[in-house]
Amino acid sequence: METRTDEIVNGIYRLSTFVPEVAPPHGLTFNQFLVMADEPLLFHCGHRRMFAAISAAVAELVPLERLRWLTFSHVEADECGALNEWLAAAPNATVAHGAIGCNIWLRDAATRAPRVLADSEVLDLGGKRIRRIDTPHLPHGWDAGLLFEETTATLLCSDIFAHTGDPAPMTSGDILQPAIDTEERTRAISLTATTAPTLRRLAGLRPRTLGLMHGSSFDGDAAGALDALAGHFERQLRSALG
Repeated sequence: METRTDEIVNGIYRLSTFVPEVAPPHGLTFNQFLVMADEPLLFHCGHRRMFAAISAAVAELVPLERLRWLTFSHVEADECGALNEWLAAAPNATVAHGAIGCNIWLRDAATRAPRVLADSEVLDLGGKRIRRIDTPHLPHGWDAGLLFEETTATLLCSDIFAHTGDPAPMTSGDILQPAIDTEERTRAISLTATTAPTLRRLAGLRPRTLGLMHGSSFDGDAAGALDALAGHFERQLRSALG
């Protein structure tokens, strides 16, 4: 199992592992993001079985003992399965998450106490500024949240816009239709009354780059793509309600 490393924007690295047997026939990438700063942060911990490959790739960029923050969107194996392996390998790291995630899982499951982040709270990493955004049930999970890196206007958006295959690390092409096609097959996104408004709240951040957990990262009209996805889910919800 091989993890590829690409810098998607200044100081933010995409660590990508392609697993062809997942989501056949196209396979699926599992991506983590390393934010390089005085206090480096890793978003997504990956599966336990991928820990050796991912941690070796991170160690090529920064010694693991320098990692200061570990975080993720929501409780799921690809988001945080290897959390305790990371805490063991990175003795100076703290796991940070929203209040719900800390209350329902992390205080019991993590080997070190978590740091609770409030909605819209900013972590100053020294050279980078990470804002936690609570997004309950988007992409899924009561505890879900995303990160916005303010200095580069990069939104780390977990499973939003997920698409299959092993595409290029970065694209400025269409990510909307591949995401809709994948969603029609998987039904992974929680469709609720707050789905579209939350996507529009994210669009209001005016991100320039989107870091996707599955598929290519995106450099283009990110706000427009988020607004278009909101419109798609809005239409779906109206149709479901008749």
